[in-house]
Amino acid sequence: MFGTLGGPRLLLRRLREVMAEPVSPQARLDKIVVHIAANMVAEVCSVYVLRADGRLELYATEGLNREAVHLTTLRTGEGLVGLIAETAEPLALADAQLHPSFMYRPETGEEIYSSFLGVPILRGGNTLGVLVVQNKARRAYPEEEIEALQTTAMLLAEMIASGELQSLAPPGRDIALRRPLALKGTPIAEGVGLGHVVLHEPRIIVKQLVAEDVKKEIERLDTAIGAMRRSLDLLIDRGNMGPGEHRDVLETFRLFAHDRGWLRRLREAVATGLTAEAAVERVQNDTRAKLQRQTEPYIRERLHDLDDLANRLLHQLTGQGFVGTHDEMPYNSVIVARSMGPAALLEYDRAKLRGLVLEESGALSHVAIVARALGIAAVGDVANIVDLVEPGDALIVDGLSGDVHLRPSPDVEHSYAEKARLRARKQAQYHKLRDVPTVTKDGVAIDLHMNAGMVVDLQHVAETGAVSVGLFRTEIQFMLASRLPKMSEQEALYRTALDSVDGKSITFRTLDIGSDKILPYMAKVEEENPALGWRAIRIGLDRPGLLRSQLRGLLRASSGREMRIMFPMIATLEEFETAKAFVEGELAHLRLHGRAAPSSLKLGIMIEVPSMLWQLEEACKQVDFLSVGSNDLIQYLYAADRDNKRVATRFDPLSAPVLHALKLIADTARASATPLTLCGEMGGKPLEAMVLLALGYRGLSMSAASIGPVKAMVLATRLREAESFVLNLINEAKGGHSLRDKFRKFAKSKGIPV
Repeated sequence: MFGTLGGPRLLLRRLREVMAEPVSPQARLDKIVVHIAANMVAEVCSVYVLRADGRLELYATEGLNREAVHLTTLRTGEGLVGLIAETAEPLALADAQLHPSFMYRPETGEEIYSSFLGVPILRGGNTLGVLVVQNKARRAYPEEEIEALQTTAMLLAEMIASGELQSLAPPGRDIALRRPLALKGTPIAEGVGLGHVVLHEPRIIVKQLVAEDVKKEIERLDTAIGAMRRSLDLLIDRGNMGPGEHRDVLETFRLFAHDRGWLRRLREAVATGLTAEAAVERVQNDTRAKLQRQTEPYIRERLHDLDDLANRLLHQLTGQGFVGTHDEMPYNSVIVARSMGPAALLEYDRAKLRGLVLEESGALSHVAIVARALGIAAVGDVANIVDLVEPGDALIVDGLSGDVHLRPSPDVEHSYAEKARLRARKQAQYHKLRDVPTVTKDGVAIDLHMNAGMVVDLQHVAETGAVSVGLFRTEIQFMLASRLPKMSEQEALYRTALDSVDGKSITFRTLDIGSDKILPYMAKVEEENPALGWRAIRIGLDRPGLLRSQLRGLLRASSGREMRIMFPMIATLEEFETAKAFVEGELAHLRLHGRAAPSSLKLGIMIEVPSMLWQLEEACKQVDFLSVGSNDLIQYLYAADRDNKRVATRFDPLSAPVLHALKLIADTARASATPLTLCGEMGGKPLEAMVLLALGYRGLSMSAASIGPVKAMVLATRLREAESFVLNLINEAKGGHSLRDKFRKFAKSKGIPV
């Protein structure tokens, strides 16, 4: 029962006034506990703050021994206060001393108090501390008092988050909100980035917590809920998507927006005296704290849905946009986001960007391709990163190991700064190798080509000394556009690309979409196994207008110049023959309209479907060149989806089954004198590249950043020695065990940098 001081709304107003007073942080906190105790008719009110070392420290109290402040500490999980911090749930007890977690602390003088009510101080679902009230008499705290104390805890969370209480902590005893965290994710793009956090979709900071007119706030809440529901209905119902898993997911999302329990909790939070925005934040804080502690994957996955709904509702209430202003982006920025489309990353100023950390996207996502093209250190699959960071936090991104250091200690920061300097020195050394012929120690010439997908990539051709662009991913243009690019737009891009490489050749791969590469303006086709489904050349042959438009753009752009076109996902020679007929048709169209044809036209295929292993000899008679797509070839050889974390790393490319298949391709191409390159990820890793050379590959295509390390490996290798070791090893190998360690030991013994 609240006292005569006016209930929770008046308490919130009074606490707001205290927050605005020009007093020291300790004096402010001392006043807050006095007001809460008086309003709740409690003899005790105490605030415990979670420290970086995981202990809860008594920061202020009214009713207990004041001398215990900053001296009394508890471990998380220890005593009633520790239990609340561990579970992130309120605890109300009429007789606290009967609870199994009750622990008597003589220095506080709390042995005379029976009743206990404690609530977690939450921000983003993370526990920052615990707020407690106690009474001498046995007392059953009603639900409205628990709600009121939870609401009050929001103000304390704001105070802690502001950093104000950090000044009360002695050196080495940081509060938990500012503690250093070492996180692990999936490497996306190599490099080391040191900078400060910029949220891609900035959180809405709720500044007005106290409602002036509760009835008006409930009306605002209901209006925003209605607007949010209508926007979801439009999202789901437009486009006539038809049945499928995507529809089921969105329908489930819509059900959450109509969930009575969620809506009831929002209205109850407003009724305690909060603004509509503060109510949304309060309910989502509680929900996130509970779901984060669930072990059931399905329940934890629902957390993202509820986060999204709460975020949408906050934007409806405030009218704020989802993306921050790029003009205000500081230097040395590290972008942090739950997920991000590839076009969004390009909107940021590259000169200010040092790194990218994503909560959901992995190494094969579309934004990962763009990050690698821009040379930005990037890590994905970092759990809960958006809720752990604050804008401006120091952040280190290690794109090679997948390590992310949030608020790093000076030692860690110094270590990574040195690592970044070392990387820069290595890059400078690799740059010196640019004009050095890529020849092994025993005189075998190797061609190193570069993979690209955007015009911005092509500046690296000259910088790295790449022989050519061995793979130009034409689908990137389609992925970044808001609509299907016109033929004239495609032609302009291809012409600009050819103009950018100073006469060197570019191998353009025709549109490789489907599976994980879905164009935002094309309806997604639901398939049980999309990696085995309607994708790449299969879409082009079934939608000839799409393929012909691209071929026409490529042929027009290369007027009077060499043009190399490569078809992906060829499973049968008949597919290549049909695609070749389309090219011949477009050449006839050029001549009919008096346009100049390419001076030289080469057509090739990617070997990435295992069925082609038994059509290689015939393929070599029909194509001008071959290129191995090792990423897809390996996933199909092992029937292991490379986008599935459970199986993606289950098999090692450096094992005998894969290497036998790759050797078969190299031997067949050599026998027929058919030019051959490998453009998958294997070619850009020095150890894997060394093995590929031993198998007979003389052309490798890779990212710009990989050319230097691979060239250094080539220059240090005696190929005959490597061939002898590799071939003997794979011929003697039994089963499919990884041979990686043995290859690495060989390289080390020969002084080959891998």
